[in-house]
Amino acid sequence: MALPTLTNTTARRIFLERHLLSSRPSGSGHGADLLSLIETLGFVQLDSVKTVARAHDMILFARRNRYRPDHLRLSYEHRKDLFEHWTHDAAVIPKSFYPHWLLRFDRDAERLKTRWSKWREPGFQAEFETVLTHIRNHGPVCSADLAPKGGRKSGGWWDWHPSKTALEFLWRTGALAVSGRRGFQKVYDLTERVIDETLRSDRTRPTPEETIDWKCNGAIDRLGFATSGEIAAFWDTVTAAEARAWCRREREAGRLLEANITDATGQQRRTYLRPETCTESPPEPIARMRILSPFDPAIRKRARTERLFGFHYRIEIFTPAPKREYGYYVFPLLEGDTFVGRVDLKAEPATGTLVIDKLWPEAGIVWGKGRIQKFQDELERLARFAGLTSIRFQDNWFHQS
Repeated sequence: MALPTLTNTTARRIFLERHLLSSRPSGSGHGADLLSLIETLGFVQLDSVKTVARAHDMILFARRNRYRPDHLRLSYEHRKDLFEHWTHDAAVIPKSFYPHWLLRFDRDAERLKTRWSKWREPGFQAEFETVLTHIRNHGPVCSADLAPKGGRKSGGWWDWHPSKTALEFLWRTGALAVSGRRGFQKVYDLTERVIDETLRSDRTRPTPEETIDWKCNGAIDRLGFATSGEIAAFWDTVTAAEARAWCRREREAGRLLEANITDATGQQRRTYLRPETCTESPPEPIARMRILSPFDPAIRKRARTERLFGFHYRIEIFTPAPKREYGYYVFPLLEGDTFVGRVDLKAEPATGTLVIDKLWPEAGIVWGKGRIQKFQDELERLARFAGLTSIRFQDNWFHQS
């Protein structure tokens, strides 16, 4: 029997709707509305790079134009709706999800103790009790607070001092929690001071099977359709084998179907989806333009972005400048259900200016007056969000190939 098939247009619209990029970005962007937004997305990746605004703030702003960076800090540090931990990278996550991170703590404890012992400075395990005692007696700390006196500060991820490694290990494995940020440095505290006992108690702890089921269901519901590998990668806790077994069981129970998704080239790829997804009529996304963070969840998996949208995108932060095709930190431009270009722009705080260095239209996309006006409208929104008062286009900013 032939598998159900989704057209590329339908697949794009389902995917963008699940990622909250189809409708106008309405809502207050703070308090309960912000928590609901993050619950729908699942998590929001944190990143320290700031050429205009930090990645997590750009992700939230793309979906709530009234959102401002202070709103996330208030939810995280004062409302305490969120906690910080690891998915594929550091992220803020709804605190109600915390019980399903207990399995992650156990798995990281096994994996990181062996792995980090091989490529971190020796001695970090001997620091565990020292670090815990210091925090217990003196309160929350940043890694710089525990750096060797008179010695070097903690370097990049490849050059942590043993106390910094101990802090990270104890956080990744659940003994510590991050209670907030000082600048962009994590502030670590004892987990029992940060997370409610009801969320971390052994009495209410989900079984591994319950967490695997929760995470796989959460992944397919947020992606709309996915391979077993994409389901496993969403939270980066479930193994590939566990995801394959889960998909098989769900398919046999009639809760998942196999279907073909038509990619941007017309080729078809077998994937899983809910039976009701086959009959969805997702709305056409609004035609406004959005400047997306390079770490936006809708483009996190670069290969999937290319298959679904025909948009080849790579971030070039770690590419030597002479070898970059575009730039250090280039933002994708989404209009409706199509990526229409990418732009290299940055904030110039001293003059309060948003500077547009270069824009590259996608091949085959015509940039007439209407599209340029949409781009300018989005630049004005972004400038206000970043606290900037003017926009400057550099000479030869429009790169027409």
